[in-house]
Amino acid sequence: MSDMVSFITEELNPRLPYLRDKTAQLTTSPGVYLMKNAQGCIIYIGKAKNLHNRVSSYFRKGADHLPKVERMVSHVWDYDFIVTGSEYEALLLECSLIKQHKPHYNILLKDDKGYHYIKVSHEPYPRITAEKQKADDGATYIGPYTGGFVTKSTAEEVNTVFKLPTCRKKFPQMFKKGRPCLNYYIHRCMGLCQGKIAENEYQKLISEAIAYIRSGSTASVERMQKEMEEASEQLDFEKAALLRDRIKAVQRAAESQKIIDNHFRDADVIASADNGDDLCVSVLMYRDGRLYDKENFHFYEQADEAVLDVFVPRFYHGRTEFPKMILLENEVAEMDMLSDMLSEQAGRRVKLLVPQRGNGVELTRMAKENAVESIAMHENRTAKELLAVEALGKLLGMEKVPKYIEAYDISNLASESMVAGMVVFENGRPLKKAYKRFSIKESAVQNDYACMQEVIRRRLSHLHDETDVYFSHKPDLILLDGGKGHVSAVSPVVQEFAPDIALFGMVKDSKHRTRAIATSGGEISISGTQSAFQLLTRIQDEVHRYSVAYMHKKHKKRTFASELTQVEGIGDKLAQKLMLHFKTKDAIWNASCEELKAAGISQKTADRLYAYLHGEGEGE
Repeated sequence: MSDMVSFITEELNPRLPYLRDKTAQLTTSPGVYLMKNAQGCIIYIGKAKNLHNRVSSYFRKGADHLPKVERMVSHVWDYDFIVTGSEYEALLLECSLIKQHKPHYNILLKDDKGYHYIKVSHEPYPRITAEKQKADDGATYIGPYTGGFVTKSTAEEVNTVFKLPTCRKKFPQMFKKGRPCLNYYIHRCMGLCQGKIAENEYQKLISEAIAYIRSGSTASVERMQKEMEEASEQLDFEKAALLRDRIKAVQRAAESQKIIDNHFRDADVIASADNGDDLCVSVLMYRDGRLYDKENFHFYEQADEAVLDVFVPRFYHGRTEFPKMILLENEVAEMDMLSDMLSEQAGRRVKLLVPQRGNGVELTRMAKENAVESIAMHENRTAKELLAVEALGKLLGMEKVPKYIEAYDISNLASESMVAGMVVFENGRPLKKAYKRFSIKESAVQNDYACMQEVIRRRLSHLHDETDVYFSHKPDLILLDGGKGHVSAVSPVVQEFAPDIALFGMVKDSKHRTRAIATSGGEISISGTQSAFQLLTRIQDEVHRYSVAYMHKKHKKRTFASELTQVEGIGDKLAQKLMLHFKTKDAIWNASCEELKAAGISQKTADRLYAYLHGEGEGE
């Protein structure tokens, strides 16, 4: 079942007839279109290979749009367009106009963000730190970097590799004043405070550290390897041992940073993650085989349907420095044309690649995990939870991530104590305050399909009940503990109340473990998607536990069938016979004496039962 789509009507936008008439005369040439609201402000800019076909797609009757696109179209009052000589010119013009006008519904990349630097202080014994801005203090600044992550991690790495002091002591003023700190004893600091290192020797070490930051680990290791060999030849074994340890520290840092092979040493890696309300694009920048910079971009209100299609050209528009290669998690529109545009800007070939295996796939996976982690921080969730929800949505063919999931299970002991449990998972985590329990009222016999229909109907009838904050929350996805029969039985109920809710079943194997996802027409295998499999298993286990616990609790109370045995002349078998005949409790309560007798009991027993049910005693 596909995700929810919306239909723009004249009620949502009374200008649609005018817009359709205007678009009917639109050229089929390539160009750029500028959507405007009633105040004349540009709210969206797009490019098109065929202006008539593209713009018509927004306004035609019955057009199905994603919610973000629907919001944009509902505000369109008029539009302008600019015809270009080619689709390539349209792409360049689109990027330029978006940068100039900053429309609300376009992906916007701000140019006024702060930059970060690595600072080497100007003093006899310099310190290396990460700073958010430059200062006129005589210090050496390396950068700028667009993200704080790289500056902080690089400063920490270089201080660790070269065992530079990170304390607040002033040198040489604090030489030999007090004992060294813990970092000295765990070999993370050279112990400068002991006053045993000359200023010129320390300055040389700082120069090596700066070279390490600028040139990367490979050049640093080669340089230190040569120095170590020279020290050994001169029998300066103490210096040789120091360089040996430093080389090992650089190599460890390189391994922890996942230095990549030569093929991807100069590359940007771009991937995205989307949890429905927050879409994040992560860009990892590798230069000389090491992570040079990282940026995360969050988008909330943009109408663009394929984020990377529009993100990539706008991210690089106007830049002067380019990597040799750009790795993408998925193909984007007009990759060849986009590569030509970037190559023209760079003055050399820039290759766009969607890796299918090897280190390239590993790098795009890292970029995606980084995007997920960034969303997780915003949502107060773990990346594992969000990845599982996203994977589940893709497995089910949903265009929107199912952030709010409800799951249902029926539990009973024969035809007694028939109940249902509803559990809720929000962003991959149980929302226990939203759990609900149902006692089956309409069916007196064991019939899972009928029971599930009753429960879903009762639940969805409360969608507009503002007195219950959880019942009024429409789920993105409903999961039933059962196969395609359950889905087929419940589907008409969902279609009646909320046809945009996705509906699937959870199929178990002989060991009560989740095996597959059921649709009304068959099954979807989940064996190849580990994160989705684990989430589904957790949901199915939780709803089963919850419904069974309620069933056992209720069964401890007197069941209606056993209550009937309190009437003289009615035993267990006769009570079950009555339940099977009347189907529901209400039917028995509303039955006349004649109707009770027609169920196969004597007149005297029928009179006693009627009197008992209506509080008149058992009679004679």
